[in-house]
Amino acid sequence: MQLTGSEILIECLKEQGVDTVFGYPGGAILNVYDELYKHSDEITHILTSHEQGAAHAADGYARATGKVGVCFATSGPGATNLVTGIATAYMDSIPIVAITCNVGVSLLGKDSFQEIDIAGVTMPITKHNYIVKDVNDLADTIRKSFIIAKKGRPGPVLIDIPKDVTANKAEYHKETPKPHPASNEVSEAELDTALKLITKAKKPYIFVGGGAILSDASEELYTFVKKVDAPVTDSLMGKGAFPGTDPLYTGMLGMHGTKTSNYGVSECDLLIVIGARFSDRVTGNAKKFASNAKILQIDIDPAEMDKNVLITAGVAGDIRTVLGRLNARLDQQEHEEWVQKIMEYKERYPLSYHPDILTGPFVVEEIYRQTKGEAIVVTEVGQHQMWAAQFYRYTRPRTLLTSGGLGTMGYGLGASLGAKTGMPDKTVVNIAGDGCFRMNMNEIATAVRHNIPVIQVVVNNHVLGMVRQWQNLFYGQRYSATVLNDAVDFVKLAEAMGAVGIRAATQEEFKAAFAEALTLRKPVVIDCQIDCDDKVWPMVAPGKAISEVFDEKDLEESK
Repeated sequence: MQLTGSEILIECLKEQGVDTVFGYPGGAILNVYDELYKHSDEITHILTSHEQGAAHAADGYARATGKVGVCFATSGPGATNLVTGIATAYMDSIPIVAITCNVGVSLLGKDSFQEIDIAGVTMPITKHNYIVKDVNDLADTIRKSFIIAKKGRPGPVLIDIPKDVTANKAEYHKETPKPHPASNEVSEAELDTALKLITKAKKPYIFVGGGAILSDASEELYTFVKKVDAPVTDSLMGKGAFPGTDPLYTGMLGMHGTKTSNYGVSECDLLIVIGARFSDRVTGNAKKFASNAKILQIDIDPAEMDKNVLITAGVAGDIRTVLGRLNARLDQQEHEEWVQKIMEYKERYPLSYHPDILTGPFVVEEIYRQTKGEAIVVTEVGQHQMWAAQFYRYTRPRTLLTSGGLGTMGYGLGASLGAKTGMPDKTVVNIAGDGCFRMNMNEIATAVRHNIPVIQVVVNNHVLGMVRQWQNLFYGQRYSATVLNDAVDFVKLAEAMGAVGIRAATQEEFKAAFAEALTLRKPVVIDCQIDCDDKVWPMVAPGKAISEVFDEKDLEESK
C-alpha cells in the first residue's frame, strides 16, 4: 500500500506500541502533525510549553515505564531545543527516539529558514542518528531506531526527516516488531574469575548503579546480595534496585553518601560493582577509591571497565543474565562479623537534620510518610536532589527519576509529566529547588492543559543552594551570582497558570499542604520556605578520598 512519509511514520509508531508522544509543532513538521491529528484516538500527543520539556517528558516516560519515550520537534530552533534533553538521556542511558523534521532535501545545506544540521549537532549525544532523504528508507529507519534505543546499553536515537520526505509516497507493509531479548552471552572464564573473587572475600561490599535498573535485574540482585551476605550501597541512579528498607542497605555512596557506605567501601576487601560507571561524584579521589579492595565490575558495556577506576576483574554482559548465572553457581556465603561491623557504623552514623524547623530533609521524609514510599519521585538537580536521595527510602526500581550524569537543572518538571502520563495510577512528585523550578516552570501550564496531576514541591531557599554550599565551604563565603532573593511569587505563578498554589513555612503547614495536594487530583505547586544556609550532609570535599567524609559536627569540631 502506498502511503506518504507522514503516514508511514505514524503507522510505524503504532507498530512499536507507542501510545504517547511529547512535542511542539512547526512548519517543517506540519505534515506529521496533520497525520497525527487523524490518529488522536490511538496516540496521545502532549503539547509541552517548550521542546526541552518534551525531551525531558519522553525521558521521564521511559524511565518510569521501561518503554521507549518519543518526542517531536520541528526544524532549526525546535530541534536544537531538544539537545539538552537528548544529552540528559544519553548520559543516563535512557531509551528515547527524538523525531525532528527539516527543510526539504533541495534546501539542505543552504542556510535555509529554520535549517540546522541536527544530526551533526547531536552526533556526540546520541547512540545513533539518521537523516532520511528517501521516503523508501523511512519505515526501516524508524524500526531500527527503536531496536537501537533499547538494545544493549540503552540510549537516545534521533531521526531527522526533511519536509518533502514526509509528503512523498512509498510502499508500506505493516510489520510486527520481533522481540529482541537481552543477550545471554557471558564469558565462562569471566564468571569463574568472579566466583573465585567472591568466595575468597572476607569483607565484600556491593555497589549498585543504574544499570541494574535498566536490565530489570532487581530480583536477581536481591538473591545475589543474600547469597554473598554483604552490605549494599548504591549510586544516585541505582536507587530502588535494591530495597532501601533492607537491613543490609547502608545508603548512597560518594560525595553526599553516608559515612557508613563511604567508610565501608574504603575498608572492604572486595567491591562488587553492578551496573555503575565510577562517576567522579562517587569515587572522590579515584586513586584512593576502595584502595584496600579488589574490584569486580559487572556491566553490559565493556568500555566502562578500567575507564575511571582500574579493576581487578570484570564480567561483560546483561546484568540480569550475569547475576542469574552467578546465583546458580554461588554457594551461600557467611560474613557475619563484617556485616555486624557495618551495622554498627549504621547505628553510629545515622543521617540527621535540624528537627524543629522546615527543612529539605523534613519535606522529603514527610512526602515519604504520606505516600507510604509508593510514589514516583522526580527531582531537579542540587541540594533537594541529594535530600531526595538520602531521606526517601526507595524499595522498587524506576521510582526515583533524576538527571545523574548531566546534572540538568530544569529536568524534573517535564520528566514528571512524562512519568505521570506513563504511570497514571502512581502519585508523582517533582521535588525542585527554586532555581531549578524557574528554568522550566512554564511546564506547569502543560500539566494544567492536559490535566496531569503532578505535585510540584519547591524547596525554596532563595539561593542556588548547592553552589552556595560550595561558596560557603570552599570560596570564602563569596556568594557570587547565587542569591535569588527577588519578588517572584510561586503561589501566584501557579494560580496564574491554572494550578493550585500553596505556601508552607512550617512543618505543620507543609504536612497540611501535601495532604491536601494528594486529594486534589490536579496540578499543585507547594512553595516551601527554608533557610538559605541549610546544607547537604555528609560531604566529601572535591578531590578528597571518600574516607575523608565529614558532616556539620565534624566541621564545628575542626574550627
